[in-house]
Amino acid sequence: MNAPPTAGAPARVLRVGIVAGEHSGDTLGAALIQALRERVPALECFGVAGPKMLAAGCTRWAGAEELAVMGLTEVLHHLPRLLRLRGELKARFLAARPDVFIGIDSPEFNLGLARTLKRTGIRTVQYVSPQVWAWRQGRVRTIGAAVDLILCLLPFETDFYATHGVRAEFVGHPLADAIPLEADPAAARRALGLPEEGGVIALLPGSRMGEVARLAGPFVAAAARIHAAHPDWRFVAPMASAQVREAFEREIAQARGAPDIRVTDGQAQVALAAADGVIVASGTATLETLLTGRPMVVAYKTSVMTAFLLRTLGLVKVRYFSQPNLLAGRGAVPEFFQEQVTGAALGDALLQELSNRTHVAELKAEFTRIHRTLRRGGAARAAEAVLAMIAAAPEQSDART
Repeated sequence: MNAPPTAGAPARVLRVGIVAGEHSGDTLGAALIQALRERVPALECFGVAGPKMLAAGCTRWAGAEELAVMGLTEVLHHLPRLLRLRGELKARFLAARPDVFIGIDSPEFNLGLARTLKRTGIRTVQYVSPQVWAWRQGRVRTIGAAVDLILCLLPFETDFYATHGVRAEFVGHPLADAIPLEADPAAARRALGLPEEGGVIALLPGSRMGEVARLAGPFVAAAARIHAAHPDWRFVAPMASAQVREAFEREIAQARGAPDIRVTDGQAQVALAAADGVIVASGTATLETLLTGRPMVVAYKTSVMTAFLLRTLGLVKVRYFSQPNLLAGRGAVPEFFQEQVTGAALGDALLQELSNRTHVAELKAEFTRIHRTLRRGGAARAAEAVLAMIAAAPEQSDART
């Protein structure tokens, strides 16, 4: 078994199996790989990776975009493919015998894989806690059985795990380290070719095709509503991929009264820095918006069946679903769910948010406080926690299944 080197010892190769889901997982994975390599130069990483992880030196067995599926019922369509992929990865990881397996986000996929690997003596880590504190809390027992360590991005998550005897560590969020405490809107607008004066609204309808398919229409309609009230305001919409850009631009072309919307490839953080206000899909982008200090309106729209199950089975145990409200512990930003997600509702809510300058200033101050709380050197802390767990654990066995 290969272990991380100790002071004065010859360098040994640390072999890390890793599975990262979609765009946000790729960002976290790349930062973690870089932090691990700074501490263990002889590092080998392999598994499911996106382009940023590839650039960081991870060998890709499959693409992170293959795990970009959301919702309870939506996953059923992709289940045969996902089960086949997980079976293939299980066989390859068992053959490779990494020193540690790290699943990044995508808990429904990663925890089942981690459980199998842990039974054979491979140490396992889940980076990004499932929202088990929010819904289906009974999963905490199976999570504890599947992983040796959970790396939490949000400070309140470790308290929940502590009450259930599951090892978890708050490492902070790498986005909080990467995004400056003070954005430079003038520089961001210059980078996007936008005028430095006048209002700018950013539209972030998500990174998954399912999200964009459901939210593009209401987001464009919201832009039209805002444009009717402020014809001189500009709109920018950063897209996570060519596929979602095509879907969003198709919606713009079909929408009645749609304003001119500057659609960009990526550059989400630049667009947020340039904006006065944001309409954003629930997810990591809401945290990016918070860290940039911008007022926002959050939308979450899933399939009719998933929404029905969430409501009728009482699966959700928290009052809010967006990260800004969860971190603030109150309804700091407007949230809209399912049939509430309309162009009129989103547009009017953002106009209301921006109309009160005192509220905007207070919101920015609260967001800055949260930003400082999350700014913990997240990737470095995560790497150190992984290496400490490996160093403290006994040698893994050569068991096979």
